[in-house]
Amino acid sequence: MGTVVVGYVPKPEGDAALSAGISEAKLRGSRLVVVNSHRGGQEFDGPKARAAEDDLEKIRATLEDAGVEHDIRQLVRGFEPAEDLISIAEANNAELLVIGLRRRSPVGKLILGSNAQRVLLDAPCPVLAVKAQ
Repeated sequence: MGTVVVGYVPKPEGDAALSAGISEAKLRGSRLVVVNSHRGGQEFDGPKARAAEDDLEKIRATLEDAGVEHDIRQLVRGFEPAEDLISIAEANNAELLVIGLRRRSPVGKLILGSNAQRVLLDAPCPVLAVKAQ
C-alpha cells in the first residue's frame, strides 16, 4: 500500500489540501499521512497548542468519515514546515505529497511562498499543489 502525505494548516488552503489528499488516497488505495508542522517556541503557547489539538480532532473525524486509512502527525520540532513535510514523505516512501497554496496578488505571484517552493523543488515524489476555493 502506498502513502499520500498532506501538509495541513488550519486555513482554507489546508482544507483544500486535505480534501485533495483524501481523494488521491481513495483513488490510489493508499494510506494518508496528514502533517501539521509548527516551529514551536512562544508563538505556540498554551492557547494556540489547544486550538491546534482541536483542529486535529476535526481532521480525525473528517478522515474517519472518509474511510481512508490515516495517520495524523503534529510536529513541533523547530523545523520549517517544508523540512518536516519532505522528511515525512521520504520516511514513508510517499507516492504523492499534497500542499495547499493561497491566492496571491499579481505581484505576489512572482514570488511563491518559501515553504511551497522548497517542497516543490526538494520533494522526493510528485507534488500536487491545490488552491483554496
